[in-house]
Amino acid sequence: MIRSGFWAMGGYARFVWPSIGFALAILAWNIWSARRHHARALLRVRRAIQMARSEES
Repeated sequence: MIRSGFWAMGGYARFVWPSIGFALAILAWNIWSARRHHARALLRVRRAIQMARSEES
């Protein structure tokens, strides 16, 4: 069992836990943003391929 002293972080919990939360929020945003940009890039590539194929015909 984890002692309550761990959660208090030696009296620095009010600084440590928000920092951890902020870091996790930034990581989540980074993953979300990368996926969104990747999906848009794929869409642009697919459109470019379609346009190139239609110009060939």
